Amino acid sequence: MHLIKKSQLVIQLWLGIIFLTYCTTQEKREKVDLLVINGNIYTVDDSLPQVEAMAIKAGKIIALGTTKEMQALYEAQETVNAQKKAIYPGFIDAHCHFYGLGLNQQRVNLIGTQSYEEVIAKVVAFQKEKQTTFILGRGWDQNDWEVKVFPTKARLDSLFPDIPVVLERVDGHAYLVNQKALTLAGITAATKVTGGKIELKAGVPTGILIDEPMQLIDAIIPAPSTATQITALKEAEAICLANGLTTVNDAGLSRATIELIDSLQQADQLRIRMYAMVSNTPEEVDYFLKKGIIKTDRLHVRSVKVYADGALGSRGATLKAPYSDKKGHFGAMITAPEAIEQLAEKIARSDYQMNTHAIGDSANSVVLRTYAKVLKNQPDRRWKIEHAQVVDPKDLSYFSNNILPSVQPTHATSDMHWVEERVGEKRLVGAYAYKSLLKEAGLVALGTDFPVEEVSPLLTFYAAVARKNLDNYPEDGFRAEEALSRAEALKGMTLWAAYSNFEEAEKGSLAIGKKADFVILGKDIMTIPLEEIPTVKVLKTYLDGQVLYGD
Repeated sequence: MHLIKKSQLVIQLWLGIIFLTYCTTQEKREKVDLLVINGNIYTVDDSLPQVEAMAIKAGKIIALGTTKEMQALYEAQETVNAQKKAIYPGFIDAHCHFYGLGLNQQRVNLIGTQSYEEVIAKVVAFQKEKQTTFILGRGWDQNDWEVKVFPTKARLDSLFPDIPVVLERVDGHAYLVNQKALTLAGITAATKVTGGKIELKAGVPTGILIDEPMQLIDAIIPAPSTATQITALKEAEAICLANGLTTVNDAGLSRATIELIDSLQQADQLRIRMYAMVSNTPEEVDYFLKKGIIKTDRLHVRSVKVYADGALGSRGATLKAPYSDKKGHFGAMITAPEAIEQLAEKIARSDYQMNTHAIGDSANSVVLRTYAKVLKNQPDRRWKIEHAQVVDPKDLSYFSNNILPSVQPTHATSDMHWVEERVGEKRLVGAYAYKSLLKEAGLVALGTDFPVEEVSPLLTFYAAVARKNLDNYPEDGFRAEEALSRAEALKGMTLWAAYSNFEEAEKGSLAIGKKADFVILGKDIMTIPLEEIPTVKVLKTYLDGQVLYGD
């Protein structure tokens, strides 16, 4: 009997010791908001490339390590068992049109149309449903049609004689409009323009406007209501988060739109982070340069978006020699070289960055030489060439002077079917030359230019590495010598993109002290066969350690 009592006493004593040890251990564990465990985490931090787990507190990463280490050190309000899924830093789109994507949801979607007849059918169906007083659409590309020529306004005139119709080409550098729109804008065959073209046939406008004259049409397009703008921004955010994007660089916004975005973010109605480029108008530029850099937790305004030339698809890009498929045609500068230099000198006197759209080899040469001249004694300005699509190999060395290439890999796989016709075989050497640009600049910032291309950063990754389209064409990759490695592509849409925004200290990699922005994918894009990458699903997208997309 006494032995039984003594045994019970010993058991109770040991249980007490175990309980006290447990309590002491629990008290020593730091409380955190979120533990992510059992993951395959790619940190994009060379000092600690892969880990299993991370601890997050107040929206930031406070520790990384093994699952066992993290569970021993931290007590979490919520624990996510990643079940060996691949985790990456939140993807950054270094060049897109976020607001434009949202507005496009309110317009006729013409992306992927295979003929002008299909374009017309979509416009008719849209108007039958919406009954609008001003028809807007975007996404057509004559290069995808069997007859690869610009359409004319004749069908639109017959179907919509009293309603203005404005249909934007996929690259945003050409409009197809009907006669009603031309009349409202005061455009005739006699209208004088610089930096673009009004297409004529037998001395009469065809309805095709390239680059500069598009502004005359823009002036008559009804401004969207505030409610429509807010809806557009929220819809764009939902699309981006579903694709794993946590930061977007919007390439050209007005003050009014930037202020609306800021107000929505401050009210917690818009969560995605944005690097906003200010549209290049004298009033906007003067306002923001005087105001200085704007930086909140979600909004960063410190750059000006400038257009040097147009696009290759509409033959608006400026080339050093004539287009191979249009005798005597060189394209046109949207902003004259002397104006580019004057603006560059003005911006160089501020803390702002100059981000210039340059497609053709002539436009790239003008901008690169201008940058080098005005930034001679300013080594860390990180001014960008947006697109750098066709660069004379002789000009590549300019990128070694802290001039950054911001490129869009899906442009290469979209344009590869017709680009040689435009520029000829010899000029292809400097076209979509991402590996060459990387060697000179030390990094490439990757984006999509959506809604010109699809939103998905996984398609960006695939195009950069495989140099193929979704039909696995061409078999060996388009100019495969210019492909990026998987590690380079991942950095291009995370850490290098953040660096190009002066944000590498706070995002772009999963490191202690940085924002807990990350994405969980269904498969590991760093190891699976290349052809599987376009089908990979985004499972969850986190900002500040909070899940904003996924269960």
